[in-house]
Amino acid sequence: MCRINCISFIAFFATLPQNLGALECKYILHQDTEFAVCKVDASAEDIRLFHRHPKSGETLSSFNNVQELLAESNTQLDFAMNAGMYHQDRSPVGLYVERGHILREIITTAGPGNFGMLPNGVFCVQTKRADVIESRAFLNKDIVCDYATQSGPMLVIDGDLHPRFIEGSDSVFLRNGVGTSSDGREVYFAMSTQPVNFISFATLYRDRLKVSQALYLDGKISRLFAPSLERRDYGLPMGPIIGVVGKSN
Repeated sequence: MCRINCISFIAFFATLPQNLGALECKYILHQDTEFAVCKVDASAEDIRLFHRHPKSGETLSSFNNVQELLAESNTQLDFAMNAGMYHQDRSPVGLYVERGHILREIITTAGPGNFGMLPNGVFCVQTKRADVIESRAFLNKDIVCDYATQSGPMLVIDGDLHPRFIEGSDSVFLRNGVGTSSDGREVYFAMSTQPVNFISFATLYRDRLKVSQALYLDGKISRLFAPSLERRDYGLPMGPIIGVVGKSN
């Protein structure tokens, strides 16, 4: 059952008053699974990645630590989720860019686990836009990102589901991901509130959110910070975190 009245997601955003902010979150149902979905206007919002404290160098690891860091500059965390896969020391697995600095290089070879299930992809934030791009295409385009995180597998590639996804798969976990519109303005962050397989998660992006590029970020450890949904998840320390930064109230 949906925890709130679940109306059409597209209709929900279409009927929002014009003066509301450029970050909106909603619980929706898709194929009998509930998802928390946050739509971000990349042309208006400040999307960043966080991993280590810029002074101490210590891994931030939690939403609370990111909030404390932002408070030092009179800003606040308006939304956040875990931003991709990481090693045991919580360092990012693939490409990682923060404040324009490449801190981890891109990986384009196949490998074990979900990350190595090619095609995988990159979430890239540039000035007033953000894009999900398949990793090899990203490398060939020589794109410069202000922030970027690599993960895998891709959920949707040019409107098609990842070719290795299996209909009816019993591999189900809490999962989170990100998808982007073709103009780079609309960013959809989604997280299931129930265990879900890849097919169901990918069709949320392709069929419900109508985006042609979407990327899986992680599963099992997926966590969400969305005050408007009364979500401030806790748990084991995380690796990279993606967030929307706003002015302090």
